[in-house]
Amino acid sequence: MLRIQRPLPDRYIEATDDELRASITASKETLGDRLFILGHHYQRDDVIEFTDARGDSFKLSVLAKERPEAEYIVFCGVHFMAESADILTADDQVVILPDLNAGCSMADMANIDEVEEAWDVLGQTVDISKVVPITYMNSSAAIKSFVGQNGGAVCTSSNAGAVLRWALDKGEKVLFFPDQHLGRNTGMSMGYTPDDMRLWDPRQDRGGLTEADCKDSTFFLWKGHCTIHQRFRPEQVDAFRAEHPDGVVIMHPEAPHETCVMADHVGSTNFIIDKVAELPPGSVAGIGTEVHLVSRLATDNPDKTIVNLDPTLCPCSTMFRIDLPHLAWVLNNLVDGKVINKISVDEETTKWAKVALDRMLEIT
Repeated sequence: MLRIQRPLPDRYIEATDDELRASITASKETLGDRLFILGHHYQRDDVIEFTDARGDSFKLSVLAKERPEAEYIVFCGVHFMAESADILTADDQVVILPDLNAGCSMADMANIDEVEEAWDVLGQTVDISKVVPITYMNSSAAIKSFVGQNGGAVCTSSNAGAVLRWALDKGEKVLFFPDQHLGRNTGMSMGYTPDDMRLWDPRQDRGGLTEADCKDSTFFLWKGHCTIHQRFRPEQVDAFRAEHPDGVVIMHPEAPHETCVMADHVGSTNFIIDKVAELPPGSVAGIGTEVHLVSRLATDNPDKTIVNLDPTLCPCSTMFRIDLPHLAWVLNNLVDGKVINKISVDEETTKWAKVALDRMLEIT
């Protein structure tokens, strides 16, 4: 998806961190309760310092909905998260993304044109009324809307199992996007096998599958992934266990299945946070998720040793685009009565995306 972010004025680029912090603090004081700043768990620490709430994408959107007095919702995350906040919040609330280039590579791996084409092609091979589309929260508003219109639901990494069980009670097959790994890990945890799953490659005819593949499959897993979580490999777990024989491995379900099966625990971001907190003092934990969250876990749990399983410590590059200069810029403009980088989802898309989100809430 093409997003055009205008260049920052020089004064923000050239400002020191102390100057930017002072500017952000002053803007927050001026705007008061009219402003609500959200920060995703993967956000850099210097931005988290100024957020009013932190969490995963859906939790933050719900929190924004629960703050009707806030005229301005500044979402320090990525594009699909800001879209979800706009879908859930009231019409008189404005959602702002500090940097429009803060997208999500996983979400962008399933665009609406490709998904609609896949749906049409599947319908030429199988009974499409028995296929239920399920999209991960990490997807565009257009994809969520498509799912709502076609009888499906949204899921999170926490409730993917419940949503997939609902889908297979409702139909015979699932088209799951955009993350193949969450779909595979969840399906395998439900007792399904690789023989029940096929990878749908949108860049190949009929997803790269034969007619028999389509008819035999229960799960069509979209060929998409998180560029961070896909980096976690079995050899990293082996290396951690060799150094810390009594250590605990906790992995996010967006990691490949061959890595997740080696972990002691697999779960969502909030699951990882809670699991680390539950470990007894002196524990050593190897974590398979984004580096900023792992570093924060180490800070928040000084009585434990927290290790990132990826030795290259690669951050989410798109989330990393949200920084102090961009945050100061959008806040200063709000103080001046100017709204920039507004994220707005059209009425029809919002209507059906809400249907898909409401189904998820009913299921779970």
